[in-house]
Amino acid sequence: MELILWRHAEAEDGGPDLARKLTAKGEKQARRVAEWLNTRLPQTAKVFVSPAIRAQQTAQALADISHHKLRTVEQIAPNANAADVLTAADWPQARSVIVIVGHQPTLGYVASELLSGQAQDWSLKKGSLWWLSQREHEGEQQTVLRAVINPDLV
Repeated sequence: MELILWRHAEAEDGGPDLARKLTAKGEKQARRVAEWLNTRLPQTAKVFVSPAIRAQQTAQALADISHHKLRTVEQIAPNANAADVLTAADWPQARSVIVIVGHQPTLGYVASELLSGQAQDWSLKKGSLWWLSQREHEGEQQTVLRAVINPDLV
């Protein structure tokens, strides 16, 4: 299985939290990462998105150029826990690539849990994505970090 954790791009300050929109910089970040991802993402990939407007706008940048359908998933809203995100993604059983567009600190906890086996306070930069895959190696299941993409570097 392949799991892509994509943190929403830069958003406005203030509240209410679910209604916060991307800034102009955030829109550019989302487009840059979406363009990078579009050339690598299979059409069979599923894109699961937090109900927060900033996450929806981030994911929409990908949908606009790739025609992937977005699915809003309540389990990945702000303040979700890592277990809820992994359940929503059907980790590690899912057969297709799953893209999760969500929030900190949840995505950092998911990444740390999968890569180190412990929930730690890892930070994913706004607009960045971490691409992970699950594989069997010498009879054991392993999680492999395939890519980390920062919007400022693409």
